[in-house]
Amino acid sequence: MEKKDIVSLNFEELCAAFAEIDLPKFRATQVYDWLHKKCVKSFEEMTNISKEMCNKLNDNFVIFSCAIEKKLVSGYDGTVKYLFKLTDGEYLECVVMQYKYGHTICISTQVGCKMGCSFCASGIGGFKRQLKPAEMLGQIYTAQNDLGLRISRIVLMGMGEPLDNFDNVMRFLELVSDERGLNIGMRHISLSTSGIVPRIYDLLERHLQLTLSVSLHAPNNEIRSKIMPVNKSWDIDELLSACRIYGEKTSRRISFEYAMMNGVNDTPECAEELAKRLKNILCHVNLIPANEVAEKEHRRSTDKSIIQFKTILEKHGLTATVRRTLGSDINASCGQLRREKIKEDSFC
Repeated sequence: MEKKDIVSLNFEELCAAFAEIDLPKFRATQVYDWLHKKCVKSFEEMTNISKEMCNKLNDNFVIFSCAIEKKLVSGYDGTVKYLFKLTDGEYLECVVMQYKYGHTICISTQVGCKMGCSFCASGIGGFKRQLKPAEMLGQIYTAQNDLGLRISRIVLMGMGEPLDNFDNVMRFLELVSDERGLNIGMRHISLSTSGIVPRIYDLLERHLQLTLSVSLHAPNNEIRSKIMPVNKSWDIDELLSACRIYGEKTSRRISFEYAMMNGVNDTPECAEELAKRLKNILCHVNLIPANEVAEKEHRRSTDKSIIQFKTILEKHGLTATVRRTLGSDINASCGQLRREKIKEDSFC
């Protein structure tokens, strides 16, 4: 019999699974608390259950978790970057950032990535597999236990495309917002997508009050198709139409992510065109000085170009900010630690 992934079960499913093996509901309450509040990684750590019950749990369930393979701490701002090793030996990354309001964690939703964006390190080494809800939660639980703090905000913007792992991500959101667990409200969660338009409409039907972040990175199809292959499936007009509808239906402001790349998408003409395209969309533009990746040719825009770009957007009535660079001394953008580890393992 295949063991069930216990951390990915919601409370009702856990109660039903316990009933199948003659365990009462109050035991499900205890175990759920151990898994999602105390964040244990084994049944043996649950001190209020018997050895007999522990054996029964081990016979029927498995706890998928993350083990710290490598940890980097920024000497500038305290940003912490983790390389986690999963049960099957795959690696993923997440980053914990400190702000005035608390700690934000940027988690991965896939091992590797299929999207193939020309400026991103996440897809180097290819796509391996989808992450289970338990493995998404495991990034948060492991980081919290290691740092001795509580995460207050979550960004699904690490390795992978969240909407390409739709069902598992939706279950993760259900679990992480459950009042029996971490109880992190949807308004404290951001989900990023490169633009899988049908899934944006699917997300809209869920009526979630999270922030949708769209990786736009270009003002037109010519530029976007060169740097983001997803644009060949759903072009910028289809994407922005979906974003306009999403904003109108949810009354939630879309966050457009725009990585500033020197000579690629950072000219005044690009800013003017972008401003026209985003007119009448409830949105905010997040300008990101591009992270430079050794295997990629794109380079960060100059500070002068970034400020000029921001000024033009604001002249057209758009709200724009330049993202503060955190963890610059530890390569805090996702994908780079995994890439280095894969290289290291290939020489062993």
